Amino acid sequence: MNITPQTPIATLVREVPASIAVLQKHGVAFCCTGATPLAAACAHHGIPPARLLEDIEQARVRQTQVLPMDAPIVGVIRHIQQYYHQPLREELPRISALLAKLVLRHGERLADVLPPLQVTFERLRAELEQHMTKEDQGLFPALINLDAATPGSDTARHWIHNPIEMLEAEHDDAVAALQRMRLLTNSYTPPDDACPTLRGAYYALAELERDLQAHIRLEQDMLFPRALAYAVSLEARS
Repeated sequence: MNITPQTPIATLVREVPASIAVLQKHGVAFCCTGATPLAAACAHHGIPPARLLEDIEQARVRQTQVLPMDAPIVGVIRHIQQYYHQPLREELPRISALLAKLVLRHGERLADVLPPLQVTFERLRAELEQHMTKEDQGLFPALINLDAATPGSDTARHWIHNPIEMLEAEHDDAVAALQRMRLLTNSYTPPDDACPTLRGAYYALAELERDLQAHIRLEQDMLFPRALAYAVSLEARS
């Protein structure tokens, strides 16, 4: 879709769901906006149209961040924190707000979908936020110390097995929640008469699933095995 300042907001959010997060960031209403063109919304909010269009295009064409297979443990950790943890901390509250709005307005009409979807997501959100805290404040600093052989790393190499096992179990719980949400939403397929907020929420949840699956694979296929192997090698030499 070719987006211009004259593109109606209703058309934009229907055809490019990724634009909803951008509109929210700039405080531009996107639900029930009818034929209001982007240019009019920009003028109302004092936003240069070129800036809004640029932000929408960046959200529309996401760049995949590739991590070299031989990246050091510290590099893998920093990558996870920058490209997964920080975006998650920003996106989870936004999705919560979208689902709360949907349940308030359409919860009775879509009783078999929206209320259980909100419950499943909120449980997942709480678990993810706790999970990231455990990693950022516990496991990751220990792995960095282990990799750098700093004082206390001898203790860390014996300690890391249990938290990694626990975090892997939490990954399994997260995957189960994603599967539950996909089932509830018919693979994030909105009804034909879905409002922009519902379309935006389904799109956001689909993106969350994609990113979280990549996040989990990075930890379980690269970071955790390498950290455990390194700890075992240190134990063998001690």
